[in-house]
Amino acid sequence: MSDAVLYAVDADGIAVITINRPEQRNCLSKDVRDGLRAAWKRFEADATARIAILTGSGEKAFCAGGDLKEMVDTGLKVPPRDMFPVPYETLTLSKPTIAAVNGVAFAGGWMIAQGCDLCVASTTAKFAITEVKVGRGSPWAAPLIHMLPQRIFMEIVLTGKAITAQRAYEVGLVNRLAEPAALMDTALELAHEVIEGAPLSVAAARETVMLSTEMGRAAALDAAWAAHETAYNSHDAQEGPRAFAEKRKPQWTGR
Repeated sequence: MSDAVLYAVDADGIAVITINRPEQRNCLSKDVRDGLRAAWKRFEADATARIAILTGSGEKAFCAGGDLKEMVDTGLKVPPRDMFPVPYETLTLSKPTIAAVNGVAFAGGWMIAQGCDLCVASTTAKFAITEVKVGRGSPWAAPLIHMLPQRIFMEIVLTGKAITAQRAYEVGLVNRLAEPAALMDTALELAHEVIEGAPLSVAAARETVMLSTEMGRAAALDAAWAAHETAYNSHDAQEGPRAFAEKRKPQWTGR
């Protein structure tokens, strides 16, 4: 791993991926992009890691977006679809993720936070899709139609103006708010709540949510039943009810 992106996993299986370029507002420069790809690949292959938290170093920026100087220097026009490492979009991941937004999440910063399954934000964070202000584009924002009301989505992309963390929470972009000093504790608390569940059931639940954004109601129901079949047939599906009956904490095996 380069020092542009840090990776650590604790004894509970929670990986923390940290963009470590605070002096550049954690922008998506090439070293950060490369570091994120390596970190996400490591997370996916790491059998001890069950969930990941993505955050940024410092107090000012989660990620301020793409490196505009690099875009000027390279004459970048249409970026390659895989230029930016976005969870589940340009990266193959099978485990849940949380964005812990510690400061501004602008443009590409919004993009990578949006890509995560869940989002915790500092009360001082701000979110913006600023591309209209610099003549760029935000095709990656299309999935927001499944997260936000259409009028809110439209205003955000047409004006490029920032919204506060409180507003992001109110419109459903953010799951939980925290004071700056409590941000990581809040993200870790949410991560623990997720991984307390049976691993196969968590995976099937996540897949069901994503299937439901891709399909009509009937097709999504059929696909969701298929997605849950492995969980229903697992050892954990017997362990859970048994532990409940015996008034003890279940011992998940993930099989």
